[in-house]
Amino acid sequence: EMNIRLVYFARVRETIGKDGETREFDSSVTCVAEALTALRAEGETYRIAFQEPEKLRFALDHQFVDVSAKLHEGAELGIFPPVTGG
Repeated sequence: EMNIRLVYFARVRETIGKDGETREFDSSVTCVAEALTALRAEGETYRIAFQEPEKLRFALDHQFVDVSAKLHEGAELGIFPPVTGG
């Protein structure tokens, strides 16, 4: 098992209703994509927030990464909505 600090930004934060949380993931979760899958199973707000992972951006320990990035104990994963132009 692994504890990950999740930090939510902008529309992701608004959808979930909090700035972030620390979550324990089981050993089957090794990368960002698997963490998102586990979170989507948690309920409707997570499913909505992460329904299009290809449109989200991720920062692992303050470095932008893609969904294949490996997670580690104590990591911080920032999840950002797509940047929209205007």
